[in-house]
Order: sequence, then structure tokens, then C-alpha cells
Amino acid sequence: QLSLFRFTVKRPFSTSHSSVDSKEMKKFQLLAHKWWDEEGEYAALHSMNDIRVPFIRDTLLSMSSNYHPGNPLSGIKILDVGCGGGLLSEPLGRLGASVTGIDPVEDNIRTADRHKSFDPVLAKRIQYKSSSLEEIVEESMETFDVIVASEVVEHVADLETFIKCCAQVLKPEGSLFITTINKTQLSYVLGIVVAEKIMGIVPEGTHEWEKFVPPEKLERLLESNGFSVRSVNGMLYNPLSGSWSWMESTSLNYAVHAVKAGARAQSHATETPPETDIQQRSATAGTAG
Repeated sequence: QLSLFRFTVKRPFSTSHSSVDSKEMKKFQLLAHKWWDEEGEYAALHSMNDIRVPFIRDTLLSMSSNYHPGNPLSGIKILDVGCGGGLLSEPLGRLGASVTGIDPVEDNIRTADRHKSFDPVLAKRIQYKSSSLEEIVEESMETFDVIVASEVVEHVADLETFIKCCAQVLKPEGSLFITTINKTQLSYVLGIVVAEKIMGIVPEGTHEWEKFVPPEKLERLLESNGFSVRSVNGMLYNPLSGSWSWMESTSLNYAVHAVKAGARAQSHATETPPETDIQQRSATAGTAG
């Protein structure tokens, strides 16, 4: 979620005392009560669920022989990094997953907790914690089957450290799902000038183009940190219809699925990076949950 997950790591990587940018934190605190307004500042994230939830669900189902009708993600432990108000955590919980959502903005976590409390089933399946990723690494080594970081990596201060921490809390052969924005001229014009300044699709000042991440860079970091990149899919938002769709081009938004090396392969992960499959993957459209 757009939680402004400012990411730095304490010793030995950084001398920073906080993983959160205080100015951006204040900005998101002001919007914390608006996460569940489907017509408000986060409308585009609500509608993104129409493609990102089936993408996560179908990818995981294609890798598993266990299928639970009605609860297809039953038994799967998911970490939602930068969960915001829980917009992605909730539909994943409804699919049967056990979800831990973390976000450094306490007001986001309060909003998420309040919203899940209305549904007794979700209240049991989802737990939220006001925390940055590096703060849970020690207690959560190889704990999760899946990590989702949706609209988060364009806000982190140190992307490689973020990827390393994801690898540490993910089980061997676990899946990492990332959605983010490419660093292109087109993404500057449409993602910042049009989306923020002209149409107000997202609050002004949400994004810094300098921090946008090209897929080539993300793939390189993933491969060098023990991940095999399985798919990279372009995403397109239509502001007129308020809907998302898959497309071949990754020049704007894109989604990545990567798998952490298995236990035996981990020691060789940096020596022989697996081939990258960047072919368009067909993802089922439609709303899950």
C-alpha cells in the first residue's frame, strides 16, 4: 500500500535511528482515516485489488497441489509490508491466508485494526503491527511463505537492504510479490504530473520520480540476493474508468513475482543466477474475495 515505507537499516548498514521519514509520515497520518474511502485518495489502490489479488492467488495456486475450496490460500502465512490501512491484507485474509500486516505509521495500523474488527473471520486471520521491516527480521527469520510489497519499494531508502530483509524473513522457496512504478519519462509525466498535479488521483507529493525503480534494477537486485524472478507484468491504470488491466509494456506500473532459492540452492544463489523469465504471464482478471 502507499504507506511511505521509508526504509533504512540499523547497524551495520546505517547510523539512522529511524526507518521512517517524519515529513512523509505526517503526510500519511493526515490521510490515515481515508484508507477505506473507495472514492477518495486511495481509490486507485482499491481498484488495483481487481488484478493484484487474482495475480497473487493464481500464482500461488499454480505452485501448490493443495487446494481448499472456498479458502484457496488456507495454511499460507503472508507478510504484507507497508500494509497501510489493510486494503490488500483483507482480501488475502478472506482467501484463507494467515496475514501479518506491518506499517511504520501507527495511525495506519489503527485504521486497519478498526476495519478488520468488523469481520470476526478477518479478526482471527489478520494481525497488524506498527513496525518497519528491519524491526521484525530478528524475530521472524524464515517465518513467511509469502511476502507482498505493493506500492512500497518506490518509497524505501535502501532498496537492496529491503530485498535482503525480505529474503531473511521468507522461507526457502517462498514467494515475493512486488508492484511498483518504472522510472521512465512516461511514468514522470503520467505518474506525477498528471496523476498528482492535474487529476489528483493520488495526493500531491506522494511520489518522488528519483525513487522509482526500473524493472531491470529490481530483477538484478533480486537475482543477486538469492531470488529467481519468475514473471514481470506491465500494469495500466485507466483514470476514466478507474480500473486496472495487464499489459505487455512495463513502462508505467509493473508487478513482479520472485521465488527465494531452496535450502540446498541458497549457498550457490549468487554464483549462478537462474535465467529470468520476463514473459507476459496471463493473470486471471476479476475481483477475488
